[in-house]
Amino acid sequence: MTDPTTTTDRSHREYGADALIMCDSLVRIYQVDQIEVQALQGLDLLVEAGEMIAIVGASGSGKSTLLNVLSGLDVPTAGRARVAGWDLLRMSHADRLAYRRSVVGFIWQQTARNLLPYLSAAENVALPMAFSGVRASKRAARTTELLEALGMGDKAARRPGELSGGEQQRVAIAVALANSPQVLFADEPTGELDSATGDDVFAALRSANTDLGATVVIVTHDDEVSTQVGRTVAIRDGRTSSEVVRRTEIDEQGQHRLIAEEYAMLDRAGRLQLPAEYRSSLGLRDRVRLELENDHVGVWPDAPRSTPSPAEQDGDQP
Repeated sequence: MTDPTTTTDRSHREYGADALIMCDSLVRIYQVDQIEVQALQGLDLLVEAGEMIAIVGASGSGKSTLLNVLSGLDVPTAGRARVAGWDLLRMSHADRLAYRRSVVGFIWQQTARNLLPYLSAAENVALPMAFSGVRASKRAARTTELLEALGMGDKAARRPGELSGGEQQRVAIAVALANSPQVLFADEPTGELDSATGDDVFAALRSANTDLGATVVIVTHDDEVSTQVGRTVAIRDGRTSSEVVRRTEIDEQGQHRLIAEEYAMLDRAGRLQLPAEYRSSLGLRDRVRLELENDHVGVWPDAPRSTPSPAEQDGDQP
C-alpha cells in the first residue's frame, strides 16, 4: 500500500511547519511624524523547539521590533509569524493576554522592570501563577523548584532591593518560567551587569533551557553573547543577514573541540546580504555580476575582469 504522504507532498510542506517559531517575509512599518519607518523588511526566521539562540544586531537593525512581535507586545504589518501554533497576526486581544501569560516568558534588560520591589523573591515568582488560577500548594512547589534550580533557594524571602543585580535577574528568569512557557525571551539580560555576573545569568538561562525545557531566545547588540549559545542570528536592515552555528566535536585524541561555522542567510525571496568587509574589499556596490559555476555561484564587481572565471576557462577547452 502506498504511503499517502508522497515525496511530492513532503516537498510542498508549509515553510517552517515543524518549527516552534516561524517568521515568513515578516514586515513591520511604523508611522513617525507622517514618515513611514520599515523596521522589519521581509524577515525570515526559524527556531526549533529546545534551541538556545541569540539574535544580534546594531541599534536600528530591527531586533527589538522582532522581539516585541514574537512576545506578543506588537502586531506585524504583513507577512506571517507563528509561535507554538499561535498565529501572531490573527490573535484577538484576549488571545494575546493568554499567549503572554502561558506560552511565552519575558525578561527585560532593566532589572527593576522584572520584579515588584515590595514582594519577596518567592512572592514575585508565585504571582504569575496566582493570576493564572494555580492552586496555592502547586504555586509553592513550583516556586521552590524554580528558585532552587536557579541557585536562589536560600534567598527566597529577600526582596529585590536586598539582592544583587545578577541575583535579581536570576529571580526574573524564575518569574518568567513560572507558568511553564514554551519560549523564554530575554532582552539584553546582561546589559546592566559586569562580565562575571553576566556569566552567572547566562548559566541560569542555560539551566532554563537544558534542565527546565524552555526554548530561549536572547536579543542583544553584544557580539560576545554569541559564544554563550548554540546559534547566533544577525539582523541587519530589518532582515536576517548571517548565522553562526556552534557544535562540539571529539577529535582523534578524545578532546572536545568547539566548531563555529558562519553562514550568509538566503531569504525566501532569494535575497542575500554580503558582509560589509567583502563589499568593501572588492568594491561591490549598486550592482554585481553573478555566474553559476559547477558547485557555487560567483559574485563579481560590475567591471571587466582581467582573468576569466572557471566556467569561462572550461568553455575555452577544446
